[in-house]
Amino acid sequence: MATIQQARRAVVGLLYAYDLGNVDISKFLDTILEGEKIRNRKKLFSYELFNGTIDNLDKIDDIIKRNLKDWEYESVGKVEKAIIRIAVYEMVELGKDSKIVINEAIELSKELADERAPKFINALLDQIYKSEGSSHEA
Repeated sequence: MATIQQARRAVVGLLYAYDLGNVDISKFLDTILEGEKIRNRKKLFSYELFNGTIDNLDKIDDIIKRNLKDWEYESVGKVEKAIIRIAVYEMVELGKDSKIVINEAIELSKELADERAPKFINALLDQIYKSEGSSHEA
């Protein structure tokens, strides 16, 4: 049985493929999630994360761009961008507890991204939390 973290990891891969120009990746969601053994509630969670992030992509990217300090948006790696986008969607659109969301993003970045990514992602998401506000404690 898949975990929430595995569902997030699968969505990072889907968003990465989308960002590379595979805009039809959503047609393969079922196949990809089944291949990762992501089923039932975790599958629904994966759909919500992927579709919600894509549906709110302009808003999410605007939030990221507003909060980047000393970085150009275009220089952020695609894997890092996918992780950040998911986290912003969860914090801003779903109103999830920022502390938990940020921690999950850091763990994903340790596993999937550059060795400098966890520190960068932590700082950026903390800045987004502070600037965008949330009803949850960080």
